[in-house]
Amino acid sequence: MIFDGHSDLLYDVTRRRLAGETHVLERRHLARLRRGGIEGLVLALWYGRGQGQTFWESVPGSKSASHRLEVMLACAQAEFAECPWLAVVRTAEEASAARAKGKIYAFLSIEGMEGLETPEELDRLFSLGIRMGMLTWNEQNRFAAGAAQDPALGLTDLGRRALRRMESLGMLIDVSHLNDGGLQEVLKTAHGPVIASHSNCRALCSVPRNLTDEQLRAIRDSGGVVGVNAYSSFIHQDPEQQTVETLALHAVHMAEVMGVEHVACGFDFCEFMGSPGNEAARGLEDCGHAAAFLDCLARLGMTQAEQAMIAHGNFLRIFGEDTKI
Repeated sequence: MIFDGHSDLLYDVTRRRLAGETHVLERRHLARLRRGGIEGLVLALWYGRGQGQTFWESVPGSKSASHRLEVMLACAQAEFAECPWLAVVRTAEEASAARAKGKIYAFLSIEGMEGLETPEELDRLFSLGIRMGMLTWNEQNRFAAGAAQDPALGLTDLGRRALRRMESLGMLIDVSHLNDGGLQEVLKTAHGPVIASHSNCRALCSVPRNLTDEQLRAIRDSGGVVGVNAYSSFIHQDPEQQTVETLALHAVHMAEVMGVEHVACGFDFCEFMGSPGNEAARGLEDCGHAAAFLDCLARLGMTQAEQAMIAHGNFLRIFGEDTKI
């Protein structure tokens, strides 16, 4: 069974609910989740508009990031009310209870804080169940700069305050979309585990969204984990090598650099976004093929215990679960 540390399914939920659909997760995604052995996942609130045209262009008031966030929150809550098979959880104990009942369980995260003005607004999000957060997506906002921005930029004063607020609340710090300068500052100042929910190795694919070996070791030293990302452009710069087999090599490299207990899954499937450029690895096109990744790990010599650590144990440990592998 697999715990996927980063999923953008709430993006699909929002756009389809705004178009009049209901039961989006059940009708369009549940069968693939079951087929791929996804026992749990992190559902991200990604309310950015991206680099191209998205459904937000036709939503009144969507120029405001705070409005987009509220719309997505409302759509997510309405969707969850229609999903008796899904448990939205806040603690490791709740995740264990949901799994025992045969339910898929989901933690919630916020992917970028463009819609916030002050760190204190995180209190409300935490009360709504958000247990993981990124200061930024790829953009530069009032807190930090994303991976698409100047790598030398660090956190702003508001960003440092937000970091302290997250730690005081018990919200996990996710650095996957931070630029190098911001990531370095977080790793130097954080007091607990830092995670990169969906990033690969820069040593194998040199793009800003991937992590250097030095960054991997710093995340290890914080007690955190890194979730491998199935997005094709982060796997290899040669399109012919953008395969599930190559992604497994990223996991192996992480294990060699950090130790296998710091490697996880954060697949970031985006095939449902319906536009070119969102393709995942060949052989790992969507969550229904997730088991193929574990098959590759086995062929590379990883034991069943090591596969289980990567598949679910390591990420769940970060949420506080005493996982028995």
